[in-house]
Amino acid sequence: MRSATVTRKTNETEISVEINLDGSGIYDNQTGIGFFDHMLDQLSRHALIDMNVRATGDLHIDDHHTVEDTGIALGQALTQALGDKKGIDRYGECHVPMDDAQVRAALDLSGRPFLVWNVDMPTTKIGAFDAELVREFFQAFATHGAITLHVDRLHGFNSHHIAEAAFKAVARALRGAVETDPRKADAIPSTKGAL
Repeated sequence: MRSATVTRKTNETEISVEINLDGSGIYDNQTGIGFFDHMLDQLSRHALIDMNVRATGDLHIDDHHTVEDTGIALGQALTQALGDKKGIDRYGECHVPMDDAQVRAALDLSGRPFLVWNVDMPTTKIGAFDAELVREFFQAFATHGAITLHVDRLHGFNSHHIAEAAFKAVARALRGAVETDPRKADAIPSTKGAL
């Protein structure tokens, strides 16, 4: 089973993450940030990755450290669970419409972290959540998951819909990328022989 557990403790946060790449999208995410939990639930459900996240952080300051450190821990867990990446499809992409919003995500589990983020949020807040933290999460996740990740907002005027479409699009792209290719289940998906 392709699974991993990561614990990350700093002076600002304490994060525990468990994932199973071969799951069915079962989740139990508790970070103390309601909107962020909702987004992590979407990531799990639409990627079909079982996910259990526990986070405590300095929320009396703001949500930034908790969101970023959760992204770091999830990226590290993904890297561990993928191992040598033998047999994976490697690439994934998806367009997700959500009412007024449409977001496109494309990714490569390349081992070369890079984020292209063309997602402008019309508002600075989504409820009490800082909208800029959506990008911060994906920056941390892409960096520590060693993912080349491109996310583009094609349409949208509602920040909640845009953020949710982004999480769902990345989830669906990730779902395709971690799948095993039955024609090459014993091979690294690269002419280099390593990712």
